Amino acid sequence: MISFLLDAEDLADTRFAISPLREVMGSLRALRAPALFPLHTEWRRSVLARLDPADARLLSALVGETLALPDFLTPRPTTFAPTIEDQLAVVHATPEEVVRRDLYAAHAPRPLPAELRPRAPELLEEVCELLFRYWRLAILPDWSRMRLVLEADIAHRARQLAMGGARLLFSDLHRNLTWRDGELRVGQMIGRHRIDGAGRGLRLVPSLFAHKPAPPVGAGEAPMLAYPSRGGATLWEPAPDPDGSALTALLGAPRTTVLRLLAEPLPTVELARRLGVTPSAVSQHLQVLHATGLVTRARDGRRVLYRRSALGDQLAAGA
Repeated sequence: MISFLLDAEDLADTRFAISPLREVMGSLRALRAPALFPLHTEWRRSVLARLDPADARLLSALVGETLALPDFLTPRPTTFAPTIEDQLAVVHATPEEVVRRDLYAAHAPRPLPAELRPRAPELLEEVCELLFRYWRLAILPDWSRMRLVLEADIAHRARQLAMGGARLLFSDLHRNLTWRDGELRVGQMIGRHRIDGAGRGLRLVPSLFAHKPAPPVGAGEAPMLAYPSRGGATLWEPAPDPDGSALTALLGAPRTTVLRLLAEPLPTVELARRLGVTPSAVSQHLQVLHATGLVTRARDGRRVLYRRSALGDQLAAGA
């Protein structure tokens, strides 16, 4: 078990972040262990068909036998959504002794793969260039869709935190997490150590390539936890077909589809992603649905969340 000791100052500085490099490294787990990531089967097949075999070997070597990732390749985000270039710059500045320490820790107790045995400065340069190439090939084409799913997850978690505090937030993140007496415990882990927040706060990073919560490998790292994002099953779904019921005849197919999707609170950008249209097109339908009392809206930070009203629920259920 790995746990975080979090005092009041740490809880006050608990923040969410989106990490493109964490998605890059998490996706390497999906390449190594496809059975754990069935939702990404077609994505994996497509990536492997286009990936250079030499690149594939080095990328695979970056993931330990237990699917552990070197901590220096999953740096803690310092902003809400750093760019991949910013994160790779942090990786590139990693001291040689830290690179070796983290590589050995990720592969322990096995020896390092042959692909990781050159001198660290040369290896670090090669790895950074490789990860950027892989990002462009495997993640960037779908990044806008992925990011919208991750942002929708964060909006949901922020509501949980506002409604029920840290206890509700952590209990809803994953069944392996328990919160008690100022300690966040991550069960079902191979390692066994405690990470003291020491006023540094906690970073929570949703990931579409996490099958369970993933804290840092090293006990000296600042508190950070990647966790499985909600909405992963919708990532590769095609836009839903228009419904052919009487409700469609009343509202029209686009507004009927929007109303059906609003069984849960969603922002405009997430609706647009699921429908495969522009946010402005969705906004026009939402204005009509809101004006007729079929949906309600509430502000969540800088965004507005929409949900079916009681009347909208009755119409959707009756149809």
